[in-house]
Amino acid sequence: QVQLVESGGGLVQAGGSLRLSCAASGSIFSINAMGWYRQAPGKQRELVAAITFGLSTNYADSVKGRFTMSRDNAKNTMYLQMNSLKPEDTGVYYCYAHIVTSTLLGAPAEAYWGQGTQVTVSS
Repeated sequence: QVQLVESGGGLVQAGGSLRLSCAASGSIFSINAMGWYRQAPGKQRELVAAITFGLSTNYADSVKGRFTMSRDNAKNTMYLQMNSLKPEDTGVYYCYAHIVTSTLLGAPAEAYWGQGTQVTVSS
């Protein structure tokens, strides 16, 4: 059983900052890519940022220069530092991780999702 638990969401004024965390626990052999999606009301879920095991990052154009992802592989935890927040950043933020749970050679990674954390940016 694998769980992803997010924390750090909340209400902030435009221009403010929040830091989201996502901790993976359970029967984990290794974690490949991790990332964050968000879903605003009435809109599709969109990729915000992703990070590989080797710490390479990828960001949506809308958050480049404002959001920074990092991860602590020893703690199976990743972080999303969000600065200069805008009202359009409002939404439910979901973390995901591609996790290998088997020690068998070549075992595939499976996608796991957190429950989501609300981020609301007021104007």
